[in-house]
Amino acid sequence: MTVRILLCDDHVVVRAGLLALLGSTPDIEVVGEAGSGEEAVAMAAKLKPDVVLMDLQLGAGIDGVEATRRIAPTGVHVLVLTTYDTDADITRAIEAGATGYLLKAERPEELFAAIHAAAQGRTALSPPVASRVMDRMRGAAGPSLTDRERDILGQLAHGLGNKEIARALFISEATVKTHLGRIYAKLGVDTRAGAVAVAKEQRLLP
Repeated sequence: MTVRILLCDDHVVVRAGLLALLGSTPDIEVVGEAGSGEEAVAMAAKLKPDVVLMDLQLGAGIDGVEATRRIAPTGVHVLVLTTYDTDADITRAIEAGATGYLLKAERPEELFAAIHAAAQGRTALSPPVASRVMDRMRGAAGPSLTDRERDILGQLAHGLGNKEIARALFISEATVKTHLGRIYAKLGVDTRAGAVAVAKEQRLLP
């Protein structure tokens, strides 16, 4: 199957390079070029490509994320191709409806494979991007606390001090302090009240 592509990048030299690269493979056809987000939206509606290859930073006007948000609901798949791999950029693009997120540093064969995957509606992510997404998902699931740390958190929630926690759990006060330090680090807090608040928010209490 020949995949019909619309390129969107505000740098003429970059578009020329992509045009030459994509022209080297017989099963990908570039049907249009856009230099701005507005152009991409209009051309996607007119040309109905299989995939829009979308840069994120597009100079003046709407950016690639907003263009993606407007194009994705029409059924045209958007594959982000950018140099930016921050958590914020990745999250915004995916939430806007991007089918895939590829970095410009990827090898040509990776780009070709991602284009074909996007054309079929399958997610295509550069390895560094996939790692970031997984890390965010793990973070969203909450920090990993040991059973002992959860026990101490429970005692904290009941307002007990270090000496009382040590007595209740049959451990030394020094051990309680060590565990508290680890709990604070995992929860990103530096006070007992902060630890209890985050624990309640993330449902970490036993």
